Amino acid sequence: MTDTRAWQLSRAFPSTAGTVRWERFGPEDADPVVLLHGTPFSSYVWQEIAGALAQRYQVYVWDMPGYGASEKHEGQDVSLAAQGAVFAELLAHWGLTRPSVVAHDFGGAVALRAHLLHGAAYGRLALVDPVALAPWGSPFFRLVGEHAPVFEQLPPALHLALVREYIRSASHRGLRDDVAGELVLPWSGEAGQAAFYRQIAQADQRYTDEIQGKYAGIDIPVTVCWGTEDTWIPVAKAHELAAAIPGARLQLIPDAGHLVPLDAPAPLLAALLDFLTAPA
Repeated sequence: MTDTRAWQLSRAFPSTAGTVRWERFGPEDADPVVLLHGTPFSSYVWQEIAGALAQRYQVYVWDMPGYGASEKHEGQDVSLAAQGAVFAELLAHWGLTRPSVVAHDFGGAVALRAHLLHGAAYGRLALVDPVALAPWGSPFFRLVGEHAPVFEQLPPALHLALVREYIRSASHRGLRDDVAGELVLPWSGEAGQAAFYRQIAQADQRYTDEIQGKYAGIDIPVTVCWGTEDTWIPVAKAHELAAAIPGARLQLIPDAGHLVPLDAPAPLLAALLDFLTAPA
């Protein structure tokens, strides 16, 4: 069983949106692979995938500003616009020019914005159940977005119960209690509770509307991986996105929900390794 306490991000980068916690695994002379998490998650979703990839790649993971172990503060800009800019900053800080990028959920939009709007160059891009196509945003997102100050005042126990159930709903196979606890933990305490509702309140479809028309111009190898049982973003979007990006592969992951990296790490890893090692 994985020791969840072993997942620690020991390095820090002072981004324009707050201090980012990050870590690097694997041989320093190996080809780089960068993993991006989504919302309301953290880099912890990649714990199993990162460890496996690090056997042959130099793997970078990071928590976005306002998420996980990274900085959270009042008035913080944690929008997709801010995160895309921060990712471009991070790549420059790391000195990576054409890494392979693997992005889940909200991280998909972050990676796409950094590439299409900020000139971030990738060797390959794998999009795993990404937020990329309109319409998106659940009724829960809309409710919280319209009443964020009210939700911020929930009693802590009720808030954490809400977050736990929300996160669990992203999994088709079900999350172990320790895994769910690790994903919920960053949203605990006064700062964490405020940060949870802040990131939902700032989720705005216009940030993907700005780039959706540019997908046809993507000229790097792309694969779209999608859990067939995703109830957050229907699998029909997988086919739509793959058709919108020239030459994109489509890999459906059976019996997996939205949280594919945790629901089906082995099938996802196999799909990623196949993509990463395929001729460009």
